[in-house]
Amino acid sequence: MEQWKQGKVLENHHWNERLCSLRIEVELPKFKAGQFTRVALPDGEEMLARAYSLVNAPHEPVAEFYFNRVPGGPLSTRLHQLKAGDSVFLSRAVAGFLTLSEVPACKHLWMLATGTALGPFLSILKTEEPWDRFEKIILVHGVRSQDELTYRTFIDRLRQQHPDKFIPIASVTREQVSGTLHQRIPEAIRSGALEAQAGLAIDPESAHVMICGSPAMVDESTAALQEKGLRKHRRRTPGHISVEIYK
Repeated sequence: MEQWKQGKVLENHHWNERLCSLRIEVELPKFKAGQFTRVALPDGEEMLARAYSLVNAPHEPVAEFYFNRVPGGPLSTRLHQLKAGDSVFLSRAVAGFLTLSEVPACKHLWMLATGTALGPFLSILKTEEPWDRFEKIILVHGVRSQDELTYRTFIDRLRQQHPDKFIPIASVTREQVSGTLHQRIPEAIRSGALEAQAGLAIDPESAHVMICGSPAMVDESTAALQEKGLRKHRRRTPGHISVEIYK
């Protein structure tokens, strides 16, 4: 039986009517930036649980999760309603391979995310390792509407701190927003718009690409990158594409 740690909600920040960031005071298990754990609430004699990526870095004491309230979703609806002081439970186990320890040496690290899949990349960017390892870091966040462009204060601060190294790119598909792309990430890869916006080529000689999003987004982006000569990364056969399926 899975063991749980009880935590206390410190803040439930609502970015809009669906998107929330839940900050929890809890004894965290040891984890690597980019990994996920299970968040749960009691449901009768059972626990209603789902995997969510940790947004906080390993050195930060407060657990943070970025999630979307799914209409009719039994857990996300309840998490959306939590208030400061409420109890919530975290698994004692962590998992996930979307970590920098799985990324081979390269010059340019690309992070491609849609929606709440931005979370694990925020955790990674809060650590020192990416800024020490890579010449350029390109963070791409794809959303449908402008109000889904969350964590902009943090992202803008990173751009100010690392002006020669950090390139944040937003893509808004259902609205015309100045300074953003207007294509889904796989389409922006194929059209060349993503490379043009970054001012860098996505090529096997310099790039490693980390992808986190829906299964369809991950599959389509991987296929678009493979057309450019990149291949999936495996420990036995190093490549250029690391993925996590965000469910």
